[in-house]
Amino acid sequence: MKKSIPKPYIKGFLPYAFAALLVGLVGGFTTVLGPAFVSDLNIAYSNTTWTALSTAISTAALAPVMGKIADVAGRRKTLLSGIALFTLGNTLTAISRSLLFMMFARFIVGAGTAAIAPVIMAYIVTEFPKEETAKGFSLYMLISSASVILGPTIGGIIIARSSWRVMMWICTAISMIVLFLCLFTLKKTPQKKKSFSGFDHKGAFMVLVFFSLMLCIPSFGQNFGWSSVYFTSVLIASVISLILLILAERKAENPVLSGKFMLRKEFILSVTALFLTQGLMQANMTNLIVFINYTQPDNTLISSYAISVMYIGMSLGSVIAGPVADKKEPKNVLFLTFILTGIGCAIMFLFDIYTSAILLMASLGILGFGLGGNAAIFMKIVLSGLPAQAAGAGTGTYGLFRDLSAPFGVAVFVPMFTNGITDRILSGLSPETAATASIKSLALVEVICVSIGIAVVLSLPRIHHKTEHI
Repeated sequence: MKKSIPKPYIKGFLPYAFAALLVGLVGGFTTVLGPAFVSDLNIAYSNTTWTALSTAISTAALAPVMGKIADVAGRRKTLLSGIALFTLGNTLTAISRSLLFMMFARFIVGAGTAAIAPVIMAYIVTEFPKEETAKGFSLYMLISSASVILGPTIGGIIIARSSWRVMMWICTAISMIVLFLCLFTLKKTPQKKKSFSGFDHKGAFMVLVFFSLMLCIPSFGQNFGWSSVYFTSVLIASVISLILLILAERKAENPVLSGKFMLRKEFILSVTALFLTQGLMQANMTNLIVFINYTQPDNTLISSYAISVMYIGMSLGSVIAGPVADKKEPKNVLFLTFILTGIGCAIMFLFDIYTSAILLMASLGILGFGLGGNAAIFMKIVLSGLPAQAAGAGTGTYGLFRDLSAPFGVAVFVPMFTNGITDRILSGLSPETAATASIKSLALVEVICVSIGIAVVLSLPRIHHKTEHI
């Protein structure tokens, strides 16, 4: 009988797993924070947009910056600092008494997440054997998505029985526990001391400015109007900041956004496919809730069941489909997961005013399985060949574009669905019929997007037996 060979990289992953669990668990809790907060302050529900946007901006825009810092300061310092920021942000959230202060608090939470995520991915890239990186990313995705499943339900129960502040103090306590666990389990690793003297400060600042403005564009358009002064101002500012970002990165000796990394075929095609599909997750969850509110207003609980099934599907997709990419050519596995993503969207053609919970759960569950597998495999493809000294910057850059894909999907598919309902109601249809017709039109557009994504995936280069480095 063979003795099992110890895998030190698995044991070393423990503190990173704690950090991933923290972000997923608290993220699940706080999905119900926005509505509870604005209700407590007696302000318009639309203000939940700004609290969510504050977190999204710092999470996405700061990811490449934090990844670059990790390459200089080291993974241990960056991870612990990220968890400390995350804890501080949740503490500030708990004591928030104004919308502006809440936006600042959620920005700090996002900054902590931006430091945590690239470090976790960098550990997998550099410490896991090349033939097991997809398994590592699948494990990361499993922890992240599985920890979200019960979060909204438990958070809602806490708010119903106590208050959102109590929920946030619980999140703060969990954050502090994880910080201490990581402090004692995260080993110090010897590394050459690096200086921040050549750090791309201008580039880091312009990355934050440009991508923050870019994320604001759809929100400003939807909330203030696409022809409003606010939207036009943000659009013009984003174009100017993009030009300044390009100029800053061209002059930098060691830029935050590496053109050499981003211009690779693996990166461009993977990000394109991500934008065509990963945004479907949050968009379809939102649209399904709206659809049920129009067609079955007395049975809104079934949308919660379907959303939970979607997260379960994502967990299963990451742990079942993801590791297959270590043994089989990743783009071939992606082809199959994209087919499942398309099936999940196509099931919406069957929706009507009497849609059952089973059909709703089938649509989101199959979609979730496909997206969960996609996410883990794309990480392996994009980050394949990253040298250790650039792992933080590379994973941070990829994290930035991955995190932008969900807001992009929401900005495109949610207005497409809701505006479709409004237009059909104005043309004389009943709300139930309008919602059914709109969801089927949305399904057609999404199936087309997935089909284009499949063509993009089939154009990806082979990853197995690849030896060149970035």
